[in-house]
Amino acid sequence: MNTTRLSRGLSRRHVLSGLLSAPIAAGCVVSAARAATSAVYIEDGVAWDGHDPVAYFTMNGPMPGLQEFAFDHNGVTVLFANDEHRAMFADDPMRYAPQYGGYCAYAMSQGQIAPTVPEAWTIYEDRLYLNFSLKTRELWLQDVPGHIAKADTFWPGVLSQ
Repeated sequence: MNTTRLSRGLSRRHVLSGLLSAPIAAGCVVSAARAATSAVYIEDGVAWDGHDPVAYFTMNGPMPGLQEFAFDHNGVTVLFANDEHRAMFADDPMRYAPQYGGYCAYAMSQGQIAPTVPEAWTIYEDRLYLNFSLKTRELWLQDVPGHIAKADTFWPGVLSQ
């Protein structure tokens, strides 16, 4: 279901992979991520690493979007795999957009901000949640409802800290 892309180059996310599972290391991730002020997680100029958020629902996993199907959503570029997905998102962005702006849902439950990888995802009660890494996703899955309840108390105020 969730597989790691091996072809992707080394990035800050991969260097820090798994750090959220250690409480002390989590602070390191947060201090780097706090510089982000956008309400949506953006990397390389596009939301959610350029992945199509609708694909998680319709194709059961992440799928890179294409520039030809770009959509401006509240000033942020979102890419889609096809025109149908772009239209679905345009009709109901709240349904398809990742929760917490696409920042790590587990980190948010700790009152912190961290980037995400497309492969670490969960759909729970028809909402998409992304995580920092597959290891962090394991922590998230230990108590999804509890983590959501905690994360909801921090979002979106954590962006202004």
